[in-house]
Parts: sequence; structure tokens; C-alpha cells
Amino acid sequence: MKTIKDSVHDHIEVDGVARALLDTPEVQRLRHIKQLGTVSLVYPSANHTRFEHSLGVYHLACEALSQLGIEGRAAERVRAAAILHDVGHGPYSHNVEDVIERHTGKYHEDVADVFADSAIPGILREHDLEPDRVAGLIHGEGQYGGLVSGELDVDRMDYLVRDAHHTGVPYGTIDHGRLVRELRFVDGELVLAEGNVQSAESLLVARALMNPTVYSHHVARISKSMLRRGAERLIESGTDPEELRRMDDHDLLVALRTTETTEGLARRFARRDLFKRAVWAEYRDVPGDLLDLDHEAVVEYEQRIADRASVEDDAVILDVPGAPTMTESSTRVVVGGETRRLDEQSPLVRTLQQSQLNQWRFGVYAPDDVADRVGHATEAVLGLDTDGTLISDMRPGLHTTLDRFGAGGN
Repeated sequence: MKTIKDSVHDHIEVDGVARALLDTPEVQRLRHIKQLGTVSLVYPSANHTRFEHSLGVYHLACEALSQLGIEGRAAERVRAAAILHDVGHGPYSHNVEDVIERHTGKYHEDVADVFADSAIPGILREHDLEPDRVAGLIHGEGQYGGLVSGELDVDRMDYLVRDAHHTGVPYGTIDHGRLVRELRFVDGELVLAEGNVQSAESLLVARALMNPTVYSHHVARISKSMLRRGAERLIESGTDPEELRRMDDHDLLVALRTTETTEGLARRFARRDLFKRAVWAEYRDVPGDLLDLDHEAVVEYEQRIADRASVEDDAVILDVPGAPTMTESSTRVVVGGETRRLDEQSPLVRTLQQSQLNQWRFGVYAPDDVADRVGHATEAVLGLDTDGTLISDMRPGLHTTLDRFGAGGN
């Protein structure tokens, strides 16, 4: 058994298959991938890694298994899946995942090929575990997959608390101890026991508050968009997308610095000389046909805006986030002896869903010296009814309104 001191859960005891997996290169690589990607450019202490998070997920999985009375090989599969659940992540976590998926067809949960090229399958078989079943748990498959990847998963319980701890914000605090203690299986479905509607709501409140202040902070979104642009340019310059997927954060930065088409962007990123917001538009101000653009359409619009603003193509980045989602709202809770969906039981959930829509923003970014021109060009090309959301036109009071969830200067 190995005991590891953790900043969130204190001492974590790692034993069995998880101990054997801990020192594999695939798990150790996670030490070099930041949990929150570029959020450290907003919150300087947010330098925690996927490795720490994986240990936390393993720890909470062990507690959940004990609470649920799950033992033997079934429990060991879950423990293995918990420690391995993030080995498919590319550099900077989710920041370039959509680029990788577009070129490889794989998300970070797709770990079969990562397993195949490593010692992981051998270690699992030594502990009488089937690699494909462990990979399936990471996808949320089977009765116990919801513990690792689902509405009530221990992944979510760890990252909310850990991200709040390392950013210093007070919004991600949840009673993960109670949540784990109140987990039950009812008709093969993972639910929260009677009397825990408020516990389930706390997960949604924490996520809803962390989203604008941390995960979707405008500086994090701008730097994420710049990294995505850099990753695209690397692939265009000959980098194998599969190679990009196996990089860690340091590998990606070196590749950006040493590739001619990305060295300028890498220099900006290293100096925190980021693009600025040219447009920051609310959901209601964006035409419906702009809400679901594919990559080719985004590139075409970027070029049209650049032409109208008389700037280089690379001086314009469109950032079109997906429609707001709240998967936690389908959490099952026991109420009056019946299992119900949380969004059917809780008026608060419906309020939070509307809040997410109100927080949604369509972004267009450009270097500071041309941001005004790009903003006006964007309005003309896209037909936006921005109603004051062009950054160049904002009155001081409006700037405060747009930044009400912010904590940084861009």
C-alpha cells in the first residue's frame, strides 16, 4: 500500500491494481497536464494537474464502493477505471480536445488505443481484470459505470472541490462526503437516497457558479481559442493528430515555439499577450444560424471578417460555444419512496438552466490594436444585433456588467 498526501482529501491510500497502475507512463504523464488548462492565466494558483485529480477520483471511488458494499473484482474494476479515467486526455485537458476529436474521431474517454500501446492491459490481467470492461466503465457503461462517468460520478465530486480549492473561489464547495454516503442503487440505477434533494441541488449550484467565474471566464476562453488555433496550425504544418493527442502541456508549447506558423502565437501565449474581445454577444443577440457552425463555416466567417476589417486572417478568432447543458439535472433522487429526476422535482434546477442561458456568450477575439475594427466588421458580416456588446462601443457601466463574473483584465 502507498499513502499519498493530497491537498483536498488529506491522505489517500493506494493499493491493489491502482497501486500497480500508478507508476505507468500513461498515468505519470498526467502530472504534466493541467486540470484547468489555461485558467491559470486568470487564477495563478490553478496549477493542479490531472494526476492529482485522478488520485482524488480514485479516493472517492473507494469510499463509494465501501458505502455501496461493492467488493471483489467488480470493485477492483471501478478502482482501475477511476485511476485511469483521464489517461486519454490531450495537452491542456479540454482546451484542444475538439481539435483532436475532429482529426482523430476520439475524445478523452476513448482509451482503448492508449491501453493497447502500454503496459496497462498486462497489469489489469495480472489482477484478473478485463481491459475492455475497465475501458467500458470509463465510458460510463454497465451498472457501475455511473460511479466513474455519470450524473452522480465521483469525477464531478472531486473536480468541483479541487478546482475551487486551487483557484481560491468559494463557489465549488459541496458536501462530497454526504453525497458519497447517500449513494444507492435502485433497480440497477445510481440514485441519491431519500431526503437528499438539496444535496443534489448543491452539485448544480456549484457547477452553475463555477462556470462563469472559472471554466468560461473570458480570459480562459480567449487563451483556449488561441491554443486551438495553434493546434490547428501544427496539424496543417504536418504534425500527426495522434502525436498531438499524446503530447503533454510542455510538449505542445515546445511544438508551438519551434514551428514557423505558430511561433508568434506561442510567444504571445508565453507572455500573456492575449487577444482581446472584439465582440461579446448574448444568446438573444446572435442569429440562430450562427449557433451551430461547423469548423469550415467558422474559418470562412473568420476570413470574411478579416477581409472587411483589412487585417490578417490569423487576427480574427470566432468562439462559438455549444448550447448550455446541465447533465446533472437528470440526477435521480428518491422522493416519497419514488425515484424521480431532479429537474422534475426541483424548481431551482429550472432557474439554474435559465441562468446558464443568460451567461452564454458568443465571442470574437483579435489583437488589441485592431479589436475595434474587427468588432465593427463582425457586426456587419454576421448581422449581429449586439445592442451595446461591441467592446469598442461599451460605456463604462456596461463594461462592469459584462465583467460581473470576471476576475481578470482582458
